[in-house]
Formats: sequence, C-alpha cells, structure tokens
Amino acid sequence: MIEVLGGFPDHVAAYVCHAHMTKDDYESVLMPGVADRLTRHKKIRAYIAMADDFAGVEPGALWEDTKFGLAHMLDWERIALVTDVDWMKHAAQFYNLLGFFGSIRAFPTAEMDKAREWIAEPSGSPQC
Repeated sequence: MIEVLGGFPDHVAAYVCHAHMTKDDYESVLMPGVADRLTRHKKIRAYIAMADDFAGVEPGALWEDTKFGLAHMLDWERIALVTDVDWMKHAAQFYNLLGFFGSIRAFPTAEMDKAREWIAEPSGSPQC
C-alpha cells in the first residue's frame, strides 16, 4: 500500500510504502500524484519512505516503476529514498550514477528528518 504524505512543497511528491506495494498502488496513487505535479512544475522531486511494516514489492509494481521511471527519467530534480532495505539503497546508488533521474539519495530510517530537509530545500542548495 502506498500512502500520500502531506506537509511537503508542491513540487515534491511524497509517499510512504506499507506492507506489499502492488501494481494497483502504483497506478492509483503514485503515478497520478507525479503526473499532477508535472502539470505545474518542469522538474519535480520525490520523497519515498519504507514503513516499518514494508514487506516488499510485487513484480507488477516493479514493472510499473520501470516503465514510469523511463518515461519520466528527465523530469526529476531529486529523489530521497528513506529505507533500511539494502537492495533499495544499492539501487538508489546505481540510478544516481546514471544521472538521468536527478540526484538520488538513500537515507536510513533514522535520518528521516534529514531526508525531509534535503528534499524540500530550495534549488541551488548543496546536494551532498
């Protein structure tokens, strides 16, 4: 399940993922929120956190993520991924090396507040 988070600037799509993330979650929650922001902003940011009860991603959701990511790879300015899941941290590092998805940083759950600050700071601020 994907839950929309409030309290972020309009150009930031913010979500927390619970239990199993499904293709339907992607199509009904995440994709419309991103598409909506892209009608108002040339580049957007994403804050995605994995909740304590996060149990994984279904194959259909991974496929949707891949298709959607490729279709919008130049629309991202920054992506903050908050997770303690090792494979997700490594994936963020890999995608950051590609450079197509803006700046991607993985933050451990203990640094959730730091991730929120980084994703919301004004453009032109340090990205390290």
